[in-house]
Amino acid sequence: MVQSIVEELKERIAELDNSQPKTIYFGGGTPSLLEKNELDLFFKTIAQYYLIDSFQEITLEANPEDLNEKNLNSWKELGINRLSIGIQSFKETDLTWMNRAHSVNESRLAIEKAFKNGFSNLTIDIMYGLPDLSLQEWGNHIDEVLSWNVNHISAYCLTIEKGTLLEKKIEKGQIPVPNEENTIQQFELLIEKLERAGFFQYEISNFARGNHRAIHNSSYWKGEKYIGIGPSAHSFDGIKRRWNIANNSLYMKRKSWFEEEILGENERWNEYFLTGLRTMEGISIKELTKEFNLNSLFYQTKEKFLKQSWLSEHDGQLKLTQQGKLRADYIASEFFRV
Repeated sequence: MVQSIVEELKERIAELDNSQPKTIYFGGGTPSLLEKNELDLFFKTIAQYYLIDSFQEITLEANPEDLNEKNLNSWKELGINRLSIGIQSFKETDLTWMNRAHSVNESRLAIEKAFKNGFSNLTIDIMYGLPDLSLQEWGNHIDEVLSWNVNHISAYCLTIEKGTLLEKKIEKGQIPVPNEENTIQQFELLIEKLERAGFFQYEISNFARGNHRAIHNSSYWKGEKYIGIGPSAHSFDGIKRRWNIANNSLYMKRKSWFEEEILGENERWNEYFLTGLRTMEGISIKELTKEFNLNSLFYQTKEKFLKQSWLSEHDGQLKLTQQGKLRADYIASEFFRV
């Protein structure tokens, strides 16, 4: 698998037009399982074309159970300068039904070890809207994360995907259905506590202090170009989207291993709203006018949400209000051109 990813990387490196990329992101699975020599192979391949020291941000997604002295030292030596740690919850029963391999104690030790080994640029992932997670417990989770003095937090609401084991367990009554009102209260408490602690919500699920926004993730929301390497990876070059097959065997055999679509005006418009409205900056009406023809339906939809106080408009920027953030996907979809 590692060799296949290296081969794809070599094949596609020219797509970057010889411009120095800003970020590398190891994620979309469990990259913290890789040995140092395997990660080193990726770095050596990239170093044939680009200066590793010129990358602003090199992130590795890591599970708490993988943050040991050996790995942390290896990652540091390779040039990784940011860790995204998948804590998810500080409640043991949550971790059990999510089938996570780590315990709450391992989560705490992982954060401690990361700081001790010189990783000051950390982001912690936590989840709300979980079954049986009370508002008080969620508040305690937030307080614990803040006690570690990290500068970036990603907080995601649980989504129940069709055909997943979670959906089946909920249908069978093995896990209670998450309470929508409780989820809304948890989201509001999250914003309140983090704002009080000096964080700003620069994207619906992402909070940063100072200049610690995730550079890599921000590129997605700004519609910048990126290349995704490996099974299930997505890419965007400004005109077309590409996604690799999820099946590992077919990916390694290079059999019908990716699909592409050229984005038409409607698709570009839809993506502009889907990603732009999620950010703190929102959508610039001026930029929108440069790219697209604004029809009467756009103005009708805009006015509808302004009247409902789900959108605000100041200095030509269209932004979600606090109430609007709770309905971000719905509001974006109402602007879509089918």
